[in-house]
Amino acid sequence: MKSMRVKKFLFLTIFLILNSNALLSDYENTNGQPIEKSFQDLMKWSTSDVETKIDYIDISDEWKNLNLKEDNNYTVWIGHSTFLIKKNNVTILTDPIFSDRASPFKNIGPKRLIPPALNLTDLPNIDFVTVSHNHYDHLDIVSLKEIYKRNPEAVFLVPAGDKKLLKRKGIQNVFEYEWWNGFKTPHVEIIFTPVQHWSKRGLFDRNKSLWGGWFFKFNDYSLFHAGDTGYSNDFKETRSRLGSPKYAFIPIGAYDPEWFMAESHVNPEDAVQIMIDLGAERSFGMHWATFKLTDENTLEPKERLDKAIRNINMKNFIAPSPGSVINLD
Repeated sequence: MKSMRVKKFLFLTIFLILNSNALLSDYENTNGQPIEKSFQDLMKWSTSDVETKIDYIDISDEWKNLNLKEDNNYTVWIGHSTFLIKKNNVTILTDPIFSDRASPFKNIGPKRLIPPALNLTDLPNIDFVTVSHNHYDHLDIVSLKEIYKRNPEAVFLVPAGDKKLLKRKGIQNVFEYEWWNGFKTPHVEIIFTPVQHWSKRGLFDRNKSLWGGWFFKFNDYSLFHAGDTGYSNDFKETRSRLGSPKYAFIPIGAYDPEWFMAESHVNPEDAVQIMIDLGAERSFGMHWATFKLTDENTLEPKERLDKAIRNINMKNFIAPSPGSVINLD
C-alpha cells in the first residue's frame, strides 16, 4: 500500500510539473475548450486510496513467423501506441517508444510493465515515423534518435511546434503539420487530423505544439492511428473529410478516474463509438497494459472492450496481444 502511494505521488509530481500553465497557448481543441486540471483536482486524485491490480499481458512471438523485411501488408502492435505497419511496401512506425520509462527523468516516472514486443534491432527499414503529440509516452526522443541512426532516409512527421525538438537532437528529414495537412507520395498520403488532447513537455510550453491523429491514405484503402484522445466530434469530421479507414488503431486505456481523465483519454466504450464515428471496418485497441499511467486495473481495458462489443453484437474491434500479427487484406 505504502509503495503504491509513493509511486503515485512521484508520478503526480511529474504530472503537476507538466500540467502547470503557460501564460499563452498557441493551440486549442476544436471545441475551443482547454483541458486543465486544478491543484485541488490533482491532490484529490493523489490522495485517493484506489489500489490498482497490476497483471501482465502476455507477449506473443507470432511476429517471428514473418519476414519483416520481405513480407508485406501486416501490422504488429509493439506496445502502448507503437505499431509497425507495412502496407504496399511502405513501412511506418507510429509513436515509437522503446525506452524503459515514459518520463523526462531516468529514475522516476512511469516504468514499462512489459518490454517492447520487438526490439529496435528487429525492425525492418522504416520509411515513415509518425508522432501524435509531445507527451513522453508518445514522443520518446531516445527512441527517435536511434531510429534515425538506423534509418537515415526515414521521414519523421510531427505536429506543428515539435520539429525543433527533433532537429536539436540531430534528427533530419523532419516535417511538421497542422490539422488537415500532411505528406504525400505516389504511394501514400499521410494526413494529420484533429483529436481532443493537449501538449506539454516542460514548465512553460503547455499547448505550444499541436496534437492529433494520423490518417494513412493508400491507393486501395486507408488506415487511421488516433494517437491519444478524449471523445469528441473530431472523428465524425475526419470521416466527412477523408472517408472511412478500413483499419483504425484506437486507445482504450488510461481513463480512471474518469472524472479526471475523460477529457484527455477515452474509455473502451468511447473507443467503440470512435470506431462507429469513423466507419472503420476493423479496429484495434492500444494505449493499455504497457505503462501504469492511471488507476484502472491493467487488464481492465480489454475486459471492458470485450463486454462493450458483445453488447452491440460487434466482432470487428479487438485488443491484440503485443507481438501478434494483424494481416492487412
